[in-house]
Amino acid sequence: MNKLVYLTLFCVGGLSIALVLLLWGQPLICTCEEIRLWVGSIYDSGNSQHIADWYTLSHIIHGLLVALIWRVFFPRLAFSFAFAVALATGVAWEIVEHTDWVLDAFRATTINQGYVGDSVLNAVADYVWMMGGFFIACRIMPTQTVLVILIFELLAALLARDSLILTTLMLVHPVDAVEEWQQALNPRN
Repeated sequence: MNKLVYLTLFCVGGLSIALVLLLWGQPLICTCEEIRLWVGSIYDSGNSQHIADWYTLSHIIHGLLVALIWRVFFPRLAFSFAFAVALATGVAWEIVEHTDWVLDAFRATTINQGYVGDSVLNAVADYVWMMGGFFIACRIMPTQTVLVILIFELLAALLARDSLILTTLMLVHPVDAVEEWQQALNPRN
């Protein structure tokens, strides 16, 4: 495939996310009617509504992991296959994340109480960040990819008190000590 085909498929993925979420009633942008580049607190009402937040790191990690798995375990498969997997999982996650089943699962954890889903802007930005992680991991050594993943996980866990691993843990098997530690930063407490 040539670069124009990859770019077209990438754009179709973003448009698919936007169309589905708009049809499902998600707001185009934050209901505050602002567009911000960064929201620095997971407890801010603008979290998951703007271009980037602490959960952006989880989306980048998603892309890094897809490329890492491809490069380490399936290096003989063509780049186009890995790209298709990245694209499909990126689009699928942004859509599945907004199903009642997933939204209810997130809301069941204390840290995500009141979560109504992403704005369309945020969901499409998350997809773009994820694909960015994929392309970065295609360019750097697998050991460097693992290091970036560890750094992003540690940054998110230590500064925001949530990360891909912590979110997964709290969804699968909630731990009271982790919840208490996370809630220590919650200004609503």
